[in-house]
Amino acid sequence: MKIEPRRTEHVLSDALAWRGFVFHGEDHGLIRERAIKVAGQVVPDKDDPFRVVELDREGHARLEEEATALSLIGGRRLIWVRDVQDHILPMLERALDGASDNIILLEAPGLASRSKLRSAMEKRQDVAVIACYPEEGRSLSVALRTMFDAAQVRVDRDAMAWLSSVLPADRAVIRQEVEKLILYAEPSAPLSLDDVQLCIGDTRAESLSNATSSALAGERAQADAAIERAIADGAAPVAIARACSYALLRVLTVRHAMDEGASPSEAERGLRPPLFFKVADLFRTAVRRWDSAALLAACSATQELELACKQTGAPDFALARRHIARLCFGPRAFSA
Repeated sequence: MKIEPRRTEHVLSDALAWRGFVFHGEDHGLIRERAIKVAGQVVPDKDDPFRVVELDREGHARLEEEATALSLIGGRRLIWVRDVQDHILPMLERALDGASDNIILLEAPGLASRSKLRSAMEKRQDVAVIACYPEEGRSLSVALRTMFDAAQVRVDRDAMAWLSSVLPADRAVIRQEVEKLILYAEPSAPLSLDDVQLCIGDTRAESLSNATSSALAGERAQADAAIERAIADGAAPVAIARACSYALLRVLTVRHAMDEGASPSEAERGLRPPLFFKVADLFRTAVRRWDSAALLAACSATQELELACKQTGAPDFALARRHIARLCFGPRAFSA
């Protein structure tokens, strides 16, 4: 059964009602996190060798045998299969049709949209098929809030907005950064923007911020160096595109306010989150350098970049680097 995103958490919280789970999509970290959540409901210890069997690609041939075997110590067994592709479909269907209550958990990050296995499992009522795609926008904000709430850590609005804009679309990295912030947090006070930037400011987020700020200010050498640092730290092309969008929209917000009569300082005070001191000079240079029309054109081009980076086989890193270089040229690079 194909599970809609709005029902995902409900299904995951009632894992014992299902015979199987198929987690597919582009976010490997989210696939693993959801698989671990299911495993925790089936067995107290996911490393229990009597009740948990993990099958990698070389062990796929044992799927049917393991899925129908009885536990030596009682309780339901978990058959955890990784690197799943269509070739296991026949043995999977036989295992699910067998007389057993063992739960089969499939991690299938590379499963194609037209996959026979995915299509077959979506037709079954006892298997939950759940897509795990990178979270962004509102869904990312909700995910962050859920993580912090679970740890009883409060985060103020500006800090949450900044986090949502700079974290990459990778659940494993997001979880790692959130756990770092949870350890840093004081029980009596919410995490502020300064707290958050202090904790993760020297990661790829700072490099991306420096790259986009330098590019908009026309500092080509700084932008090139910063984007290479970000890529070396693991920044994905889509994350680069989103960082560009975020930077452009902030400059555009100030330009719009100035076009309506506000002074530069008044327009800047309206930014949420506030301007980070490390990039303040570059930001002000960008505001003087760009006009609203050119910023809108650059925003549109950046959206096109993100879409291009999501296409299979696209030279995404080359496209991202070229876009940073184009931003360095300024408004004339986006004129009609």
